Amino acid sequence: MKLQKYLNPALFLKGMAMGAANVIPGVSGGTIALITGIYERLINTIKSFDTTALKLLVKFRWRKLAQHIDLGFVLPVGLGLLTAVLSLAKLFAFLFRHYPVFIWAYFFGLVLASVYFVGKTVSKWYWTTYISFVTGTFIAIAITILHPSVENDRPLYLFFNGIIAIISMILPGLSGSFVLILLGNYQLVAIDGINHFKLKVLIPFAIGAIVGLIGFSHILSWLFKRYRHQTIALLTGFILGSLRILWPWKKAVYLLQNGKIVNKHGKPVVSYYEQIVPAHFDTEFWLAIVLMILGIVSIVWIEKISDHEAI
Repeated sequence: MKLQKYLNPALFLKGMAMGAANVIPGVSGGTIALITGIYERLINTIKSFDTTALKLLVKFRWRKLAQHIDLGFVLPVGLGLLTAVLSLAKLFAFLFRHYPVFIWAYFFGLVLASVYFVGKTVSKWYWTTYISFVTGTFIAIAITILHPSVENDRPLYLFFNGIIAIISMILPGLSGSFVLILLGNYQLVAIDGINHFKLKVLIPFAIGAIVGLIGFSHILSWLFKRYRHQTIALLTGFILGSLRILWPWKKAVYLLQNGKIVNKHGKPVVSYYEQIVPAHFDTEFWLAIVLMILGIVSIVWIEKISDHEAI
């Protein structure tokens, strides 16, 4: 089996865009997948990792397995995503440390424009699609204004944490790490669990994540087939509601534990952001506006070069 024929450059670039989005706090890779027209295919690919795939793997039926899991899609997208995460993490860390307003402004414009381009794929707007859109918007806004829960290391709670966190990563407009903070277990899972390899924390969380990923992909796939317009409208609402997180001018409120700021790799962990009005219409403000417009232009460009795969 020749892997070269599975390496689609356009899909690789879309995977890179998803990976770049996942590096940005508050930006979902699912949003980029939806914008670039690969979201439904992504969901169906995740769904294909089932017992049939396992049987084909055990029987070494590589060609059938490649067809079943859509290797021509998952390989370039996965490689692009991994490439972006590994190559852009340090760059974005530097930019956020020195130019946070500019980065937020660019992604605010990018996500703002995506509301229009994703929303226009709904060809039939009627009362159920409007309700879905409004519902998605309010759910996303409600999530952004919730305050973190207290830490809980019970296995069943960690299991549900895994389910909820992975679902939030799949859904456009929602950030998995942000949701984990709201559940109270960001420190326990993402810091202590990973850094100290705490299996009693990681195992129930990982099981929940696997169950959530496979199970929710089936639900989303079913919704796309039965209620396509309402589902896209709901996801568009999620994207619109996430703009509150991306507002460029904000003040960080840090995650506390026992009255002390939680640190990860020597850096304080942000619990949520308090949005503020720009104090001055100075050079920084106007540069942020320019970058916001650049973000909008980027989406227009992505839309033009997209091969218009079905969402």
